[in-house]
Amino acid sequence: MADQRRVVVTGMGALTPLGHNVNDYWNALKAGTPGATRISKFDPSEFRTQVACELKDFDAGDYLEHNTIRRTDPFTQYALIAADEAIEDSGLEMENMDPFDVGVIWGSGQGGMEIFEEEVRNYAENDYSPRFSPFFVPKLIVNMASGMISMQHGMMGINYTAVSACATSNTAIMDALNYIRWGQADVIVTGGSEAGITEACVGGFSAMRAMSTHNEDPQRACRPFDVDRDGFVMGEGAAALVLEEYEHAKKRGAPIYAEVVGASMTADAYHMTATHPEGKGAKEAMRRALDEAQIAPEEVDYLNCHATSTPVGDLSEIKATVSLFGEEPRSLHISATKSMTGHLLGAAGAAEAVASVKAIREGIIPPTINTEEMDEQIPDTLNIVLNEAVETNVDVVMSNTFGFGGHNGIVVFRKV
Repeated sequence: MADQRRVVVTGMGALTPLGHNVNDYWNALKAGTPGATRISKFDPSEFRTQVACELKDFDAGDYLEHNTIRRTDPFTQYALIAADEAIEDSGLEMENMDPFDVGVIWGSGQGGMEIFEEEVRNYAENDYSPRFSPFFVPKLIVNMASGMISMQHGMMGINYTAVSACATSNTAIMDALNYIRWGQADVIVTGGSEAGITEACVGGFSAMRAMSTHNEDPQRACRPFDVDRDGFVMGEGAAALVLEEYEHAKKRGAPIYAEVVGASMTADAYHMTATHPEGKGAKEAMRRALDEAQIAPEEVDYLNCHATSTPVGDLSEIKATVSLFGEEPRSLHISATKSMTGHLLGAAGAAEAVASVKAIREGIIPPTINTEEMDEQIPDTLNIVLNEAVETNVDVVMSNTFGFGGHNGIVVFRKV
């Protein structure tokens, strides 16, 4: 462990329901801004769930060329926009780099849902005549986001897309961390993107009764830890981080925002969609991430919970947290930023990684909103930050993600 290459965050980008760049996103988080509205991308009147956290006043044409938009699904467009911001933020100049030392490890849980719906609908409406777009498959496949980022910037190193449902972004971040540690790259652009607010996707999750039906009050629909929580609110967007070997970053004078010091994945091996009721796999992933980082539980200042506002998931994560940190962790602040952003699925971990790094940089814990009556099964000794941001010293942050299939992905950041 002692002679491992250190890995730091040198750039960040965000395209979220709360803001189209990192600063706007972070300012909205600090202010406790709700991102949910009635769905506008299609008429949701016949759907059980009619609310989502959509991108507001967004036009891809403000960021990308027409040909790029024509050839890509929104999930790839979102990835390109967030990655562009992160790369610019890092000051990375590819002409001064060996392109084979710079890679992209991206994440998306679903890929091109919009093009999938369009092509299948067209196929059915045209008497099942096989007249598919030549862009159908390239726009659909999940690895196209990482491929397009590499093409946009001439990055010729390691390149692929991770998929582990809602743990996807943390999987990508963990892989990027390790490939840099192993000396397989000096810089990797990582993160995740998702564009799942479509009829099929919303309808599918609704059929599982996984999503909130608080349609009468969209802004309060996502309410983690609340006794009246009834499911997640879907979000869309992307977030990106530039991870870089520490000495390499120092040599080129890059901004250094935080260090990535630990990451771990486990499997619940329990159920297709439900988390383990006691948080067994989650606790072990959290413990292993801290062990790798050589950080004791009592040294963690902030836990950015996965907490999606589902009855089972929120409680199992709390049980895992209590099991690892104790019922009265003195310094640990806990919050659920999905109460504002909604659940960005495969992009959630990346968006929350950006929030985690900003918490370290500014010494601010963003709040959990909409929790009006705490679930009585959650110990009142836990320091869950509600409604208003808290200013405090933040040296270490743990960011949790859990996904369908029993995937648990944890990343730990530390102040440099």
